[in-house]
This record gives sequence, structure tokens and C-alpha cells, in this order.
Amino acid sequence: MATDPTAGLALVSTFCPDRVGLVSGITSHLFEQGINLRDATFASLGSGAEFSAVCELPSGLTVAELQASLSSLPILSGAEVKVTPFAFDPQPGPQAMVTHRVEVSGGDQPGLVARLSEIFTQFDANIVRLDAQTLPDRAGERYVLRFSVSIPAERAEVCLSAVANTAETLGLNCQTDTL
Repeated sequence: MATDPTAGLALVSTFCPDRVGLVSGITSHLFEQGINLRDATFASLGSGAEFSAVCELPSGLTVAELQASLSSLPILSGAEVKVTPFAFDPQPGPQAMVTHRVEVSGGDQPGLVARLSEIFTQFDANIVRLDAQTLPDRAGERYVLRFSVSIPAERAEVCLSAVANTAETLGLNCQTDTL
């Protein structure tokens, strides 16, 4: 009899004001509950912060109990806390294997994320992670986009050239790394 790979899995999501100790407070609590972390992300978003993780719950711990215990943490005071069953296979597929990292930086331009992500789509590349930030710079502000992507080997060179050409046309810098 096959077992359900999603049994005992939950998605933990929090959003709250960014503060020192947030990741430590959340992950320590999860560890104390006997939870094993699988894929997890953390990001500062403006003055807020978002933490998400696929968690393996120990038998006997319910989604509702975990949500209640996280919501009671002082570090998560004022946070949006959501814990739901995780219904997807926790094993990443081949499209989740990062083959390249791409960084595009320069002045912020409306539609830039949409434009670059469309290029990846045209070459059957999957965006595994995306990070976009506005950073202070000597000249004012600098917008930085970082893509971790899975690009089919036979399409990688032309895909990366298209991204670099688009960035150059827009007056932006582009750096790529092959993993």
C-alpha cells in the first residue's frame, strides 16, 4: 500500500513587522514542537517580513494547534499567521533544480519583472526563486532583481543572451552565473 507523501505536512506562513530575531524565534519554536523544516524562505518586504516553510509535523500535532502556538509567540505579536495542510509533493521536481542565477540591476523600470520573466517563459525556463529590492545607492536608488532559474541546457545560452540583451537595451547591468 502506497503512503501519501503529503501526510503530516503543513505550510507555515507568517507576515509581520520585520524585527531582529524573527527567524530564530519562529524556527526555534518549530524545532521545540518536534517539527522538521523542508523548503523554507524568509524575506524582508519593506518594513515587513515574510517567513514560509513546508513543515513535517510530528504525529499528534494538528495544524490548528500549531497555528495557535505560533500565534501566541511574543516575536509574532501582531503577525498574520497561517498554517494549512500542504497538499503538494514535498519532493522538488527537475524544474526546481537551479541551473543559473541572474542578477539585473540599475534604475527601477515599471514592468521589468514581467518583461524578464516572460523571456524565461519563452525558453521553458522555470523561475525557482525571485528576489527584487530597491537599495540605496550613491546616485539615489538602485533596483536589483535576482532570479534563480532552471533553464533547459539546450536553451540556456540563447535564454541568457536574451535576458542580457533586454537588460542592456534598458540601460541595466546583467550578471549571470551557471551552477
